[in-house]
Amino acid sequence: MASVANISVIKVDGGNLSNTADVLAVEEPLEIRLEYGPKANRISKVISVTMRTPGADDELATGFLYTEGVIQQYTDIERIYKCKPANDNVICVSLTEQATPLVGKLDRNFYTTSSCGVCGKASIDAVRTACNLPDTFDSFRFPASLLVALPDALRKSQDVFQRTGGLHACALFDAAGQMVTLREDVGRHNALDKLIGAALQQNIVPLANHVLLLSGRASFELVQKAIMAGVKVVAAVGAPSSLAAEMAEEWGMTLIGFLRGDRFNIYSGAERIVI
Repeated sequence: MASVANISVIKVDGGNLSNTADVLAVEEPLEIRLEYGPKANRISKVISVTMRTPGADDELATGFLYTEGVIQQYTDIERIYKCKPANDNVICVSLTEQATPLVGKLDRNFYTTSSCGVCGKASIDAVRTACNLPDTFDSFRFPASLLVALPDALRKSQDVFQRTGGLHACALFDAAGQMVTLREDVGRHNALDKLIGAALQQNIVPLANHVLLLSGRASFELVQKAIMAGVKVVAAVGAPSSLAAEMAEEWGMTLIGFLRGDRFNIYSGAERIVI
């Protein structure tokens, strides 16, 4: 499925009207189904319906299940496939027989919008009870001189945003400030799930030696997902929420907001930023 759509619009400029073409980011629902249990008695359950930009759906499903604490590692997944060949909006994640998904955390079917994902108590509990990454001392440090250059690198790599102006993005940078992975989506939470899903598939989780950059604000939910992936430094172009700052402090994460030009605010974990 295409990630952008071409439409005809009427452009108004100083009272003058003209017919022109515009490019919009596509928003479509994705139903994620989970299959698990013995081969002779497989259980199939709808886990989530989320509004997303088509593309990297396997990464989105992987990242969502991991950051919500349903699976413990990427090897829990046996295969990911389209449940209905004629429907690109329904995807199945089939687990190995040995995997024991924590489906109790999903005692309701999640419906997530493009503006807000799975918010509230369920996500908080996912961090506090399902994060299986060791909380160990880290020596990761990142120069401020590299940090201030990251937003420009992100913008230059946002292919769909450059065409539509309507997508959120997040990117991983290594210790040298080089971009490792970037993902875009109409939903900021989907973009991060795609990014974390890709990192799981690349076997580079935990992401303790990377910087995560967010194109917008740093919500609690995005910090929660970053914690689940072992990220130690999160930087946002926009503002963090109070709960995001509290969670970052609690988990020893470096949280940066208002990263614009050569300015930024450090809300927690200042020791990792070398001025």
